[in-house]
Amino acid sequence: MRTTSPLGSRRSATVLAAAVLALGAAGCDSSDAPSSAQSRPSASVSANPDAGVLGIRDPWVKAADKGMTAAFGTLVNDGDSDVTVTSATTTVSSMELHEMAMKDGTMVMRQKQGGIVVKAKGTHALEPGGDHLMLMNLTKPVQAGDEVTFTLTFADGRTQQFSAVAKPFTGAQESYAPGHGEPMTGMSATPGMSMSPAS
Repeated sequence: MRTTSPLGSRRSATVLAAAVLALGAAGCDSSDAPSSAQSRPSASVSANPDAGVLGIRDPWVKAADKGMTAAFGTLVNDGDSDVTVTSATTTVSSMELHEMAMKDGTMVMRQKQGGIVVKAKGTHALEPGGDHLMLMNLTKPVQAGDEVTFTLTFADGRTQQFSAVAKPFTGAQESYAPGHGEPMTGMSATPGMSMSPAS
């Protein structure tokens, strides 16, 4: 007749209990705990994930009481084909796509012909002194902290919305004053810059 020692029985029970606890913990981990992908912040890119066109990183608008102002950020194209932004709209003003370019030896701000092209797997900066989204003839002030919603239209007809927060900015001393097509004032940081219709 074979006998079992109490020590052996206790060891088997401990191993079995540990295995059951491990399985239970694994089950809780997969269903209850957030994954690292879910807990990662995504505030740096503001885009409509359903549109699947572009990401917009760090979007912002220059605060202004009246006249003109501009929106900036970085357009991110994770796709395999170039994407062209052909227009932008917002409820606070009419809009144009603008660029800075040399004309007759002078840096001018003008409407960007052909739209803004964001290369496949690339980015395109919208920034003061470069390409930007121009808000023309504001219908109401855009104050620091305001959130402005924009709709981009692409060459293939798709659209995408994004929001940008307004903030004060004095960086390049650009003056987005009424009088589109007239020389710009207040350009102390970038002398010789003017606003001109596209040629």
